[in-house]
Order: sequence, then C-alpha cells, then structure tokens
Amino acid sequence: MKIVLAYSGGLDTSVILGWLKQNYDAEIIAFCAGIAHGATGKGNDQVRFELTVAALEPELKVIAPWREEKFRKQFPGRAEMIAFANENKISVETSGGKPYSMDRNLLHISFESGMLEDPWFDASGLQARDMYKLSASPEDAPGEPEYVELQFRDGNCIAVNRRSISPLEVMQSLNMLGGKHGIGRVDIVEDRYVGMKGRGVYETPGGAILHFAHRQIETLTMDREVMLLRDSLIPRYSALVYNGYWFSPEREALQAFVTETQRDVTGLVRLKLYKGNIIVAGRKSPKSLYDPNIASMEGVRSTYNQSDATGFIRLNALRLKVRALRKDA
Repeated sequence: MKIVLAYSGGLDTSVILGWLKQNYDAEIIAFCAGIAHGATGKGNDQVRFELTVAALEPELKVIAPWREEKFRKQFPGRAEMIAFANENKISVETSGGKPYSMDRNLLHISFESGMLEDPWFDASGLQARDMYKLSASPEDAPGEPEYVELQFRDGNCIAVNRRSISPLEVMQSLNMLGGKHGIGRVDIVEDRYVGMKGRGVYETPGGAILHFAHRQIETLTMDREVMLLRDSLIPRYSALVYNGYWFSPEREALQAFVTETQRDVTGLVRLKLYKGNIIVAGRKSPKSLYDPNIASMEGVRSTYNQSDATGFIRLNALRLKVRALRKDA
C-alpha cells in the first residue's frame, strides 16, 4: 500500500509524516497535493482536499489523521508535536519559541495558531517581526519608491518591466519586488466553512500587486455593466473556491463568464511601490474605452454635448418628483 501525503512542510504535516510511518504499514510519499493530508478537523483545507478527491478520483480513500482519535490523544497540543519532531529528528521551523503554524505556496504564506489565536495580539509588532518570510515590514522598507510595469493580455499578466515571462516568473518577480517594499501583509478574522471563526495572517506581496494592477487595467477596458455583473458574482465565485468547489459544475460555468469578460483586458499598468503601499502611476491600452475627446472638461474640445444631460436628469427625477408630490397631498 502507498500513502501519498499532502505535505506543506509545516509542523502538522511534518509530524504526520513521521506518525504515518509508525502507524501504517505502507510506503509514505510526501507530495504537494492529495490523498492522506495534514489538515485539522477544524479548518477549510480538509474540505478542499476531499471535495477535490471526490470530484477527480471518487474511489480513493482519504486518511485524515487529525480526525482519528488515537492521533489526537497522542498529540493534544503543539508541545507534544514539537517533542515528537525532535525525538524523531524531523526538521521543522516551529519551536517552543515560535509556536505558530506556517503553510507556504507560490502565491502566499499563511500563519495560524499559537500566539496568533489571540485576536488582540499585534502581528505587526516586534514580537512577530521574525515570523515573516516573504516581506519586510513597511517600517523597514526602502525610503525611496520603486516603479514597476505590468503588461496584460486577455486578463493575464504576460510581462513585468517590459520583459516577457511565464506565469511562474511573474509571481516570483512580483513576490520579490513586493516583499522588498513591505507589500501584501494581511491580518484577518475569517469565517471557516465548518462554522467557526479563525484568525490568520498572510503574506502575499506578488498577489497583492497583481490584483491591484489587474483592477487598474479593467477600469480602462471593461464595459461598466459587464464589470458590475462580474463584480456581483465575485462573492459567489470566491465562496466556491474558498470552500473547495473548484471542480464543481457551477464554478466551471462561472469561469466561462469570467473568461469572456477578460477578452479585452489588455494593456500596460505602471505602479509605484512604497512602504506597504501600491500606487497607480499610469495605465494605457489599445482597447481602452476611455476617450479624452468625450471626457474632456474643456467645452470647446469635448464631443459630449452637456445640454443632453437636461433630459436625462429630468427623466430620472420623474419618479422622485411624483413621490414627493404624493407625500405633500
């Protein structure tokens, strides 16, 4: 028998790797996705892993040690997990002095548990200064701003600073740039799918820059009503992804719509990065819907007839006038 462990490299999955070896007569394979997993019985990841397995390989058996009573009895707290790691020569960054958990992927690092379970704890203070891996604190970031340009085609970033690179390289370069300037630190109390609230601290410098720049090019190239409709679906789409329904038919249907909205999201965005802030410094696009001849405030140059607004306002005010007259009657 083989057990493939979804391995993040944090304390939980590192201990579970050793525990599986001791408790299962099987070949244990540490992998970045699927099958046994180290997600706790309280969080969202267990749902995400297992819904994905159900959608792609419904016959696979999932082993979730945190939901096994014998595992919880052996490890009632993080101190026991750290001791197990030390006894079995399992290399983990967590220690008694750093009792939080950390999970990392290309997009971000998440920190939970330990000192972070107190929502009053200041995760931006000196006590947490050594926790962060991807970003400098805004206080320690350079005193001079740095400019970066992102080029988009059909909604996808295809170049950074005029250099064409792969999606992987986009994230890697933006993580370095954003981290240097203290960008992308997020501290939130979220509602987990299983019903409880949890506090997490995240580092996502590259993701923060990419999202901001994408929004900027959309303001220039997307039709107003299309954007309003797309934005109205964001909470639903986000919930599906957050709760593990990536391979659901409803997520795929929504994706088809989102993909359609991006076909003209093409152009260049210039940003200024400075001490935790992302500041737009310019945007342009060959598919821009912004027409300076229409938008101009100079009456002589503008092709927009301001007199046309009179009838527009009168029609939109009609129902308000009727309502006001009825109140006075």
